[in-house]
Amino acid sequence: MLITSYNPTQLGDTLIAILRPDVADQTVESHANVTRISDAETGKTLGYNFFEVSKTLGQLDVNGQVHLTADQVDQLNTLLKANDFEPDLEFDATPKFVVGHVDSAEAHPKSDHLQITKTDVGEDQPLQIVSGSPNMQADILVVVAKVGAMMPDGLIIWPGELRGVESDGMIVSGRELQLPNAPQKPGALILPADYQPVGEPFDFERAQTLFTA
Repeated sequence: MLITSYNPTQLGDTLIAILRPDVADQTVESHANVTRISDAETGKTLGYNFFEVSKTLGQLDVNGQVHLTADQVDQLNTLLKANDFEPDLEFDATPKFVVGHVDSAEAHPKSDHLQITKTDVGEDQPLQIVSGSPNMQADILVVVAKVGAMMPDGLIIWPGELRGVESDGMIVSGRELQLPNAPQKPGALILPADYQPVGEPFDFERAQTLFTA
């Protein structure tokens, strides 16, 4: 699954596609202007570097995250095939920042400040998300950064564990979302109960005035 792509201007005409979390033991293989990074143990693709990408996609003119279209992903797969790589990129248009409802919040058995939440994001099953927010509690409306989300500071959200408990996503603060006038301290962004339906993409434009006096 194609998680995130970005084109840092400091690296020149380069697109970096990140498919899976980083692993310690990697294999790097380059053909022409494409480099594949894979898990040395399993052979699974971790990511690609596409150099001189404008020859394939045209000028991106983006410094940061790039939201590729389905056609652009197809073009990259064609490029991979032409360079003797498996065309394994998949288009992913699902929203990564969504409104969630914290159904339950229980104390982490190995921590005095973490809580294990079951958070409804409009899917078949709620997400289990471990949160360290001091204001975390059940029955609140929050913003969830799902697996694959890129935060405004460039951090990518991957599945993981916190003190032995699986966590799939992150309940975020206004500060982490870099919303204007957000409190510069830890704490989940608690939305008004009628702000947006659960599972909807979080409305960043509307949120620009959440913390106005």
